[in-house]
Amino acid sequence: MIHEVDDVIERLLKKGALAGSGIDVSFEAPTRDWAARRNTTAVNAYLYDIREDVRRRHRGSTPVEDGRGIVLKRRQPPRWFRLSYLVTAWTKQPKDEHRLLSAVLAALLPRELIPPDELPSALSALGLSMPLTVAGLQTEARSMAEIWSALGGELKPSLDLVVTAPFPAYPEYDVGPPVTEGAAVRVRAVDGGAEDSPERRHRPRQVARAAAARAAARGLPGEHGPDATAAGHPDPERAQK
Repeated sequence: MIHEVDDVIERLLKKGALAGSGIDVSFEAPTRDWAARRNTTAVNAYLYDIREDVRRRHRGSTPVEDGRGIVLKRRQPPRWFRLSYLVTAWTKQPKDEHRLLSAVLAALLPRELIPPDELPSALSALGLSMPLTVAGLQTEARSMAEIWSALGGELKPSLDLVVTAPFPAYPEYDVGPPVTEGAAVRVRAVDGGAEDSPERRHRPRQVARAAAARAAARGLPGEHGPDATAAGHPDPERAQK
């Protein structure tokens, strides 16, 4: 999931702020050694924090349906995680870095919500949009100065980019087939005989309605007549009563 969020960020930057510029997007830690090895203009998006957004946690399960609306499986709802990136520009002149950061900010500000059709396959399969915030208030315990100190570098202008991404919860589990028949009741005599006790079947109302809908779709009359089907009774005599 994390590497797919990296791909989303890289695509947003290369199609927006960096379109046609040939500027590279790096996800390495911007340490002193990395800065010394760098010999081209670059935008760095360093992932420095991963935390679950517990406010988005849900209990229970969600159904997985086929094209006909039949539930095939159930799965746990996804867990949401906040991925925090430190976005910096690396050029030879500070003013050029500021211009590059301004272009990055202009490209990311309108993208507050990334729709599923713009996400990679695993994220897109969940059918959920992915929130994105840039240059927001710091809510984590650590400050930017502490992060730069841990990296061993000097403080630079940066944008704090936070992507809240869903992470699929496992496992999925199968469910039983849909109910198509009702319960059967047979009454026996005291001695256990069953000669004079014909079996009676009762179909739940929703099953009878589903059968009537299927018959109507095929242009056929109800299985036991419209009145009996609407009442949920398979026996026309009972329906008339």
